[in-house]
Amino acid sequence: MKFAVIVFPGSNCDLDMYHAVKDELGEEAEYVWHDSKDLSSYDGILLPGGFSYGDYLRCGAIAQFSGVMDEVRKAAEAGKPVLGICNGFQILTEAGLLPGVLLRNKNLKFMCRTVGLKVENNSTLFTNEYEQGEEIQIPIAHGEGNYYCDDATYDHLKENNQIVFTYADDFNGSRNNIAGIINERGNVLGMMPHPERAVSELIGGKDGLALFRSIVKQWRESHVSHA
Repeated sequence: MKFAVIVFPGSNCDLDMYHAVKDELGEEAEYVWHDSKDLSSYDGILLPGGFSYGDYLRCGAIAQFSGVMDEVRKAAEAGKPVLGICNGFQILTEAGLLPGVLLRNKNLKFMCRTVGLKVENNSTLFTNEYEQGEEIQIPIAHGEGNYYCDDATYDHLKENNQIVFTYADDFNGSRNNIAGIINERGNVLGMMPHPERAVSELIGGKDGLALFRSIVKQWRESHVSHA
């Protein structure tokens, strides 16, 4: 499986994303600059964390207009897996690929630590290697991770089982402790915690590795012949 790691000016988690896919999974990965006009050769699209365009206006507000985002939309429409982590999640909401918005943390501070997450839906292409209800430990690093949506959107997310991860504790103000959601089709995931920073015991744990294994497993089952 071949992944594109999208690099915006100000991205700083692209190396972590590349390492998770290339070194820990042994899959193909390439850095793709924000003005790329063609993602057709890639099987999966990864939008990393960081501070794209300095977080000016709002986090992800300028990145949504980058040339590559038209290609990200095409990839999503084609059913390819699209994963946005932290700033990548913010970009996906600004681009309209996921509902809701990420606001300032309720304490108005940048927060960086490992937190507990609950797997709310393990039937997605991103979570099939987890158990339903499993509690995992994943690092966070954000100042604007407070997920908000209106009542109608929240009800829709619940009804369609689009809430994939929730926080074990309310530390940033996210509505109903939402940490990650998918689109209705199930091929676009946005989450604030950093699974790419939890892929090896050497760096404090590997609870995030199953997310990347899930993507590869689903892709292989769909694309690789079992002759």
